[in-house]
Amino acid sequence: MANRHRGEIEAELGGRKFILCLTLGALAELEHAFGAGDLVGLARRFEEGRLSARDLIAIIGCGLRGGGAALTDDEVGNLSIPDGLHGYVRVAASLLAATFGAGPEGDDAAFPPEPRDA
Repeated sequence: MANRHRGEIEAELGGRKFILCLTLGALAELEHAFGAGDLVGLARRFEEGRLSARDLIAIIGCGLRGGGAALTDDEVGNLSIPDGLHGYVRVAASLLAATFGAGPEGDDAAFPPEPRDA
């Protein structure tokens, strides 16, 4: 079971349940992937609310590896998720909220809004 006090979330990906956590190593991997010089720069990057599919793969992949799953980003990109794009965004937003203490389940809704049907 995920422990939100440790920044963990649980998500179903590829028909399996995983614990995701942005550990210090996972955050360093994201800083490098996004060219952020530090954690403040990384948080600002996420506050923009604009995420590409590649960004979602990187965030979810780092969270999976931080939670102990040995999956590459290519493998993460091939995992299906309930609700498709909505599900991927929800997982990434929940993970960022658990890590940075803000967003959909925190005090500050600075993270990407969930996609809406037109």
